[in-house]
Amino acid sequence: MSDPSVAAAGAALTAGAADQVTAAEHAGPSGGGAGQPDKPRGLFSDAWVELRHRPLFWISALVILLVVVMAAFPQLFTSADPTFGDLSRSRQGPSAQAWFGYDNQGYDIYARVIYGARASIVVGVLATVGAVLLGSTFGILAGYFGGWLDAILSRGADVFAGLPFVLGSIVILTTLNAEGGAGPVRIVAQVVLSIMALSWPVSMRIMRSAAITAKQQDYVKAARGLGASPRRIILRHLLPNCLAPVLVYSTIALGAFIGLEATLSYLGVGLRQPVVSWGVMINAAKDYIRVAPHALLFPAGFLTVTVLAFVMLGDAVREALDPKLR
Repeated sequence: MSDPSVAAAGAALTAGAADQVTAAEHAGPSGGGAGQPDKPRGLFSDAWVELRHRPLFWISALVILLVVVMAAFPQLFTSADPTFGDLSRSRQGPSAQAWFGYDNQGYDIYARVIYGARASIVVGVLATVGAVLLGSTFGILAGYFGGWLDAILSRGADVFAGLPFVLGSIVILTTLNAEGGAGPVRIVAQVVLSIMALSWPVSMRIMRSAAITAKQQDYVKAARGLGASPRRIILRHLLPNCLAPVLVYSTIALGAFIGLEATLSYLGVGLRQPVVSWGVMINAAKDYIRVAPHALLFPAGFLTVTVLAFVMLGDAVREALDPKLR
């Protein structure tokens, strides 16, 4: 089960998913001659025009871009080896040689913060993509077909949504980690699968609600009356008009999943050595925070700013996509 605040943020847009104004209502100047008709704008075009004038959007986007560049090209920010430890420099504070100081094992904290962005971002992105794809597929099928299929998928989502996230993750990861000796890829995959398994019901409910509303619209009834197949109706008519609330949820959920990865790593059941992540660093620094607080403050600060940036971006996108909030 995902964070209730994340679910609420995504569900807030569901009611307006089918109320998208028509292209004619959003027609704007085309820049052509006087005799040319106005060029219509869609929902996402209007949202982009709205987003361009929001400082909150640009601030959060720049922070996220910086974190993504750090994750993709850490060599641009540091030449130090994040896995090299020297006990002779254990717990040394920030200096010109190590901007963030050293941790208990003598690792360069700055280098590990830079390289740790990769694992945190990878877990967040993969978990978000997996949970949204799985939940949206179930949701749009349940919303369109209804009946017994809707009942089965909805009750299955209720079962997973009723599981406490932390407890469920501990059970799943403890079971998967029973063998031990896992490599970095398997460690990351296990955390991603645990987050996906407990988070997909939120996107399923959002997509189901949007699909139920959208299938009552005239364009869907007209397509059905003209003999369009269910597959064509879902892909060409329902899906484009149900994406807005799921897109908002995905943006906020990505930040939330990065925080969830850090939570699981702090509890000792998520990512672990040899993987370098912000959660692993926080877990390693918790035992000596009084003598070396810098070992915890720097990775925790980067984690907080990153999660906040995704939440701010999600709020900006939600307000831009929902005409009622403009």
